[in-house]
Amino acid sequence: MRVFLTGGSGYLGAATVRALVRRGHDVSALARSERSAAAVAGLGADPVPGDLTDLTVLRDAARAADAVIHLGVDYAADTAARDLDAALAMLDGLGGRGAYVHTGGLWVYGDTDGVADEDAPRRPPRITAWREANERRVLAAAAAGARPVLVMPGVVYGRGGGLIETYFAEPARAHGAVPRIGDGAGHWAVVHVDDAAELYALALDAAPGSVYGAAADEQPTHAEIVLAVSRAVGAPGAVEVLTPAEAERRMGPIAEPFGFDQRFSAARARKELGWAPAHHDVLGELAS
Repeated sequence: MRVFLTGGSGYLGAATVRALVRRGHDVSALARSERSAAAVAGLGADPVPGDLTDLTVLRDAARAADAVIHLGVDYAADTAARDLDAALAMLDGLGGRGAYVHTGGLWVYGDTDGVADEDAPRRPPRITAWREANERRVLAAAAAGARPVLVMPGVVYGRGGGLIETYFAEPARAHGAVPRIGDGAGHWAVVHVDDAAELYALALDAAPGSVYGAAADEQPTHAEIVLAVSRAVGAPGAVEVLTPAEAERRMGPIAEPFGFDQRFSAARARKELGWAPAHHDVLGELAS
């Protein structure tokens, strides 16, 4: 199958390219720079020069593909509009020939008050509130014969990257302590980057309009994650407690969802797609 990706040189995108290539797919990936082009080529994908504002490039690349996975995000003042325009261009180019897999995120569910699933009410934080309207537009394309699928990862970790690395491990290496927001009692719905990538590959065969959350069975608390990270950076138990206001001043609006208490069941992906995460020791992997 010919699969076109956006975001293929990124953290999750690179893992998804690897998963697709392992399955024998012919992969092409959007590349906004020579460095990105070299990265995706090194993974076994064909670079497609352009960025998410190049709608003609996106439409043509989708037209030449059998399926599309949209992982890229162009953070700007008009992020929501850019994301939707890109999605609609690729849906148009792809037509109904194959799956168009769109990226969401579990943070849109906010505090889940127990274990949630894909049908739970949404209470998105400010930083991802824009996603919901775009996702509705994308999924509505199923009524016109397209094959949209929504994949919603939790907090992605592993391979020395992701938000945990950026916002918790790197500050600890610089300052000697891992930041923690409040008492850290809230659970995090986390997923290993390679397991999330496997779900994207499986989603190419999903029914139109399907929605899948991606989360590991083990969903530790923020406090447990912070302690694991402190061991990984060589400062076991060194924690700097921040109030929510202090965390937002330091981290920006992303601090809000870090304070969520969120647990999620990925039973739908397991049942319908046969998704079987291979990483089961979240805290052990983070600590190492």
